[in-house]
Amino acid sequence: MMLRLTTLFFAGLLAACSPGSRWIFESEGGSVTFAERGDTIEIVAPEGLTLWLSEPLSGDYRICYDATVVIGEGPHDRLADLNCFWAASDPEHPDDFFARSAWRGGTFAAYNSLDLLYVGYGGNDNTTTRFRKYHGKRFGAPADEVKPLLGEYTDAEHLLRPNRPLHIEITVADKKTTFSADGEVLFSRELAPGEGDGYFGLRLLANHTLIANFTVERL
Repeated sequence: MMLRLTTLFFAGLLAACSPGSRWIFESEGGSVTFAERGDTIEIVAPEGLTLWLSEPLSGDYRICYDATVVIGEGPHDRLADLNCFWAASDPEHPDDFFARSAWRGGTFAAYNSLDLLYVGYGGNDNTTTRFRKYHGKRFGAPADEVKPLLGEYTDAEHLLRPNRPLHIEITVADKKTTFSADGEVLFSRELAPGEGDGYFGLRLLANHTLIANFTVERL
């Protein structure tokens, strides 16, 4: 298989990972490694990193992928933070989602400025898996107002395991959204009309991750 390897040096800038790529990066900095090998992408992120799908999604859809947090001898191999955003939009720039991309710069607190849904799988050093709804118009308010907690797991069955693929499915359909892992629905929420529309992003933090079989299906 052909391997396309890109090493990117960031200072909080917006960039496409490679010509013609479907991904757009926002990174806190450092040397991000992005390798495409067949249906798998390998990402090494030394700091906070968001990979946005370059086109927004709307209507009913399903996102599927297999994600593995790699634990070996690498300097950024860390078992934590296999996270994602979906239905993301910027209330300050409803017609240009990437207008404040450089300002966000991959810094986690800056995403409080967006409207979105979020699952932090293996967050807080792999002690929690949490579901939140972000309300960007409340940016600057206390965190529990901006992004209230809608659900949480702390048991080992719902946390990350080293080098173990996790099949993720995110569905927006029938006026609700669901997040599933290995066939189990972990989180579900009713949606207002249009609330599921927006951008999808992989959110990583100081780790080494494989993403395979990424698909978006219109329902």
